[in-house]
Amino acid sequence: MVLELRVPTIKGLRVRLSRLRFVSVAVVPLVFLAACSSAKTEVKANPLDVVTVGGNAKAPSLALKTKPLSVKATTTKVVTAGTGAKLAKTNAITFNYVLVNGKDGKQIESSFGKQAAGMDLSSASLLPGLSKGLTGQKLGSRLLVAIPPADAFGAQGNAQAGFGPKDTVLFLIDLVAASTPLTSAKGAAVPPKAGLPTATVVGGKPAVILVPKTAAPTKLVVQPLIKGTGPAVESGQTVTFQYTGVLWDGTPFDSSWENGAPFTTMIGTGRADHRQPGAARGPTGPWVRRHRQGCDPPRLHAGLRRGHPRRELSTAV
Repeated sequence: MVLELRVPTIKGLRVRLSRLRFVSVAVVPLVFLAACSSAKTEVKANPLDVVTVGGNAKAPSLALKTKPLSVKATTTKVVTAGTGAKLAKTNAITFNYVLVNGKDGKQIESSFGKQAAGMDLSSASLLPGLSKGLTGQKLGSRLLVAIPPADAFGAQGNAQAGFGPKDTVLFLIDLVAASTPLTSAKGAAVPPKAGLPTATVVGGKPAVILVPKTAAPTKLVVQPLIKGTGPAVESGQTVTFQYTGVLWDGTPFDSSWENGAPFTTMIGTGRADHRQPGAARGPTGPWVRRHRQGCDPPRLHAGLRRGHPRRELSTAV
């Protein structure tokens, strides 16, 4: 006996399940795309987008679309990307800049058309925001750097520079060059001439300078103590150096080791430091990567420690 079993309901179920699977497969991509669309990362606006760079290459200027410009953290925007090496905090750099007050957009200062500036990114006296904003950027770049009071002049501001306690400091910076300063001078020792001071340098500490009991020189004297092998320094170059200064009677008056960082300056222009024009004149010449000692007559450091006549009339070493 043969029995024929008909199961139309099962067949119908299979059809319905097949159709359901087809619909599900068709719907999945739509769900996935919707999920992708909702997961897009929101691009936050850079507060420096309100700053426009105008002027020309030799005299750039900044304008603010809205005022005041205020940031809560040091912020950097790359205007033109460079192709050089990335800056490290150990670098000394040469750069041109425009300095503007973010409160009203007023330009405070510019080095363009004059002489490039120099600074050491590791210097304890540097605005913290400059080190934060420049470290990791590429040489050759043009940058906007906005610095809040906490990373600039602090709650007291800097009235002399034109910044109040709540003002954001805004820089346009062109990165020109960078180098990594030596930790100490290297080369052949050179004994000083008779009648000149001697110096002993122990790493990380101010130099011990012994001044002879003789009359101080009346003209600028420069005496190499270690002859380096680097290229000769030319007027207008930026150099970084450690220094110790004493008066002819042996009284110390300043030391970069005590200040916590080397000193970086434009050399040979008379602008090394407003207190020490002799410092700008003396080092010009083959003194890169070397110790050098200078005797600076009173007229070349007349502004040193004003209010102390004895110091103003003393020869500095």
